[in-house]
Amino acid sequence: MLKCHAVNFLVFPQFMSFSIERFFSEPAKDAYQKIVAPYQYGLSVVFLCAIADLIILIAPTPQFFEVIEIPLSISVGVAVCWLGFRLFRQVFDIYLLEAALQRNRKVDSEILLLAKFLANSAIVLVAVLLFAQTHKINLLGLLASLGIGGIAVAFAAQKTLEQVLGGIVIYVDRPFVIDDYIHLADGTFGRVESIGWRSTKIRTSGKGSLVIVPNNVLTQVNIENLTGAKKVISLIYLTFHRIVPEEEKALIRQIILDSTKDIFGIDFRSTEVIFKDIQQQKKGLTQAQINFFLLGSGEVSMDLRKQLLDIAKQNITQKFKEYGIGFELEEKTINVNSPITL
Repeated sequence: MLKCHAVNFLVFPQFMSFSIERFFSEPAKDAYQKIVAPYQYGLSVVFLCAIADLIILIAPTPQFFEVIEIPLSISVGVAVCWLGFRLFRQVFDIYLLEAALQRNRKVDSEILLLAKFLANSAIVLVAVLLFAQTHKINLLGLLASLGIGGIAVAFAAQKTLEQVLGGIVIYVDRPFVIDDYIHLADGTFGRVESIGWRSTKIRTSGKGSLVIVPNNVLTQVNIENLTGAKKVISLIYLTFHRIVPEEEKALIRQIILDSTKDIFGIDFRSTEVIFKDIQQQKKGLTQAQINFFLLGSGEVSMDLRKQLLDIAKQNITQKFKEYGIGFELEEKTINVNSPITL
């Protein structure tokens, strides 16, 4: 009898291999060899145990078999989960991860962990539902009894759940990916280092500090993605028909910076004001070159930035008049395209 079972155990994987080779296409054969073949003997054992468990449940059996049915069923469920984890890992490593790498898409390790966790959770859920269905366990009643505790846990973990759901929204919507440079409405500006379950890490430009932003916050604010965007250096020239003292130069520089720092899309931190004193025969004069850096992702965006720059020039003119500073503004603004280097 034992010999017969051993023969069946060895024949079943061979029968599976023969069926695949005989009736399935080449891609299916390749998938079987890569994913299922390494675990075919384990699958055979689980399959035979599951058949035995079903026979005990359905057919009239002695009392002894009914005693061992529950441990056998639990063992089958655990084995199914374990094999499911292994098979999904094979699919994940061989097909999903390879496909992502072939498309040259940046892959975040935390997102991969999330995908594996969700898949493994689904496998466990299916196993639990099958066990409950075959043993006539009322899961709805059990869940209802745990409902109050679940509600309490949900309220306690509300913020965490919001952040996790925000991470899922970011991953699905993809407003940015790892290594993108983004600019947030609160002034945060830098490179995305990682997108996690609960938060996104941004390495700020210039300071190099690490800013950790909850994902639910990112789903509710304006995000400017600067990767692949355009940067235009807009040059404006001012002429003061006198030699401007250093104290007044500092005031002029501050007026210019204050007039543009609240305009989204103009990198006021990179704004440069360069003064040049020119001595002439009768009197001297001072020229100022203002370098504005306009950031945008397309023609429409850049046109809008240039319109905002015109507003900034009007603000500068008004402020100079309030301080009694006389100047001449060169009408033509020179725009120079420049690659973004952050």
